[in-house]
This record gives sequence, structure tokens and C-alpha cells, in this order.
Amino acid sequence: MKYARALAFAAVAGMTIVTATGCSVARNQQTAGSYIDDAGITTAVKAKMAEDKTVAATSISVETLNGTVQLSGFAKSQAEKNQAESIARNTNNVREVRNSIVVRP
Repeated sequence: MKYARALAFAAVAGMTIVTATGCSVARNQQTAGSYIDDAGITTAVKAKMAEDKTVAATSISVETLNGTVQLSGFAKSQAEKNQAESIARNTNNVREVRNSIVVRP
């Protein structure tokens, strides 16, 4: 059940990314191949966050451009912010992580 929920969440996150950032290829910010890779990275990061009980995945936004993951949103503690960054850094094909999560108790 937990795996199915994480997969469903990842699918929704992936669809959101495809519709929200589809213009980056048209604006020559990245190639179609790297866009597909970035969408996969974003989906993988969100899925890992959904599985982690210490991270509120719905409060954290994940965007990827050319292998660089941008985290934003809100965390309840510094530990949660650090865990979200760790999850992103340990995801395959991530080159860099920019953590802009704000800690708000």
C-alpha cells in the first residue's frame, strides 16, 4: 500500500512537471533529452520524499533543470530541511542541489 501511494504521488508529480515546465525546451533552456532526464530526476526525488516519514513531501517543491535540483517550500525543522536535501543529493543523476526551503515551525 505504501509503495502504491508513493508511485501514485510520483506519477502526479511527474504530470505536473510535464505540464508546468514544458516551455523550457521551446525556450532553448535545455534539449528534449535533458528535459526528459530532469523530469525523471524530479519524479524520483518526490517519490523518495513521499516514502520518507520525516519529510512533508507536499510542502516541498522540487524542480530540476539540467541536473540541478531546486528545493523550495516549507519545513517544520532544520532536520527536515536537511533530510530533504540529503534525499535529493542521493538521487541518481543529480549534479547539484539548491536548497531554498524555509524552516517555519
